[in-house]
Amino acid sequence: MTLTAELHIRRGGPGEAPREQVFHVPYAPGQSVLDALRWIRVNADPSLAVRFSCINANACKECMMQIDGRAGYACTARLTAGPMRVAPLPSKALVRDLVTEIAPPEERLTR
Repeated sequence: MTLTAELHIRRGGPGEAPREQVFHVPYAPGQSVLDALRWIRVNADPSLAVRFSCINANACKECMMQIDGRAGYACTARLTAGPMRVAPLPSKALVRDLVTEIAPPEERLTR
């Protein structure tokens, strides 16, 4: 029997009404929330926007988001078998889905 985790993910972009989408992902003890989000992108919905840069130690902290109502890193937060709620950081400017602006305004590229 395959265990699954249930992720309730807040989706949308600036100026859009936020919506919640539920995903069921394979669950194994020790998995991170980031593991589940990456599984969703590969297997269920490649349009899910999530930022991470685990390969580059200098760009760490990119996967910070709200997990069950608390700010945390998706790479270190452990996935649970029960329902989990994942949302972008409320104090940062929303880019899309779980991605928020991380660069200080004076360091952002203008469009």
